[in-house]
This record gives sequence, C-alpha cells and structure tokens, in this order.
Amino acid sequence: MLVLALDTATPSVTAGVVELAAGQPTVLAERGSVDARAHGELLTPYAREALAEAGTGMRELDALVCGIGPGPFTGLRAGMVTAAALGHALGLPVYPVCSLDAIAAGVPDPDPLLVVTDARRREVYWASYAAGARTGGPHVESPATLVARELGIGRAAGHGARLYAEALGFVEIPPAYPSPAGLVRAAGAPLAGGEPPGALTPLYLRRPDAAEPGTRKRVSQP
Repeated sequence: MLVLALDTATPSVTAGVVELAAGQPTVLAERGSVDARAHGELLTPYAREALAEAGTGMRELDALVCGIGPGPFTGLRAGMVTAAALGHALGLPVYPVCSLDAIAAGVPDPDPLLVVTDARRREVYWASYAAGARTGGPHVESPATLVARELGIGRAAGHGARLYAEALGFVEIPPAYPSPAGLVRAAGAPLAGGEPPGALTPLYLRRPDAAEPGTRKRVSQP
C-alpha cells in the first residue's frame, strides 16, 4: 500500500510517501521544514517533490493520511483542505490522525510519556501515552496547569516540551514534530486493513477568536 502522509498542525510542514506492508511503514521519501507562516505555500510542492523522489505519482497512491491537530486554525486547515481535495480528486480514502498521536508513534520505547506542542497564547496542547496508546487528552491549557496535574510522567516529546522547558521541567525526547512514518503508524489498523476512514474533522480544542456579531442596538430618537 502506498500512502501520502501530510501534517500542518505544528510549525512543521510535513509531507512524505510511505509504503505500508504487513503493518510496517517504510518511508520512501519525505520533505519537511519548520515554517509556521508557510504551510499553504510549501505543502503541495513538498508532496510533489516526495512523490518524484519516490519514483511514483498521485495516481499510484492507495490512500492519504492527514494530521487533524490539535493545532492553530490557519496552519491546520492548510493540510486538511489539501488532503481532502486530493482525496476527492483521486477517489482515495483520507485517514484522520491526531497529530499528537503521530508524534508519540515516533517514540521507539513504550514507557509512559507526554506529547506537548505549542498552542500559542502561552498555552500547550498535550496528551499522555503508555504502551503505545493514548491514556489522556488531548487538552489545551497553560504549562502551569499541566504541571499541577502531577501525572507522574517525567519525559515529553513535541516542540512544546522545548519551548516551555523551564516551566514544565520534563526531560525532552525526540521527535519534536510529526513524521510521515509516525502519521502512518498512528493511522493503525483502519488504514492497514483498508477500513473506511473516520470523519476528517479538525481538533481545534478552542473556540475561534472571531465571533458572530450580535444584534445591533437600536438608537433612540431624540
């Protein structure tokens, strides 16, 4: 099975071509860079470059995997809209993956860990994991609130662990961002078994900043 994996939920722009055989992903080619302002500009060229390096094309793909966050609105939507458009145009299933799960899937050992990414506004997105499964989250809150939970987990992956290292006090471990292999691993049995994918719904965890304006107040006549 040939899979195109995409993620723009973090400052990293990630695209890769992954061969999935017997449940094991093999990355054939990947592109990525950390640029929170260029998700929309870089993702499609990265996907095309990865396909070219892998010696294949869009028509040879069997499925797509897309990170659905949590992440900021603008960046997250760039990846999800791209994946949805490609899936529709090519008639391919698009498998949604929590981007924190994809980071956790890149950690080789099964010991408990946290995955922490930047939510801006001095907050973090986080989830906890043990034995390869998510045990809590995803949540969005301040680093101080996360520490106050006293989860008993001393290590954390994800770029938020580095960004808020002083406040969190966790031992930072790689990876910092989702990888194509991690995305495919996190898609799990539904992808490997060719099951229908779940809904491609973004994990924002916050209400949007913009709000629908209320009813205008009537101006009294003098």
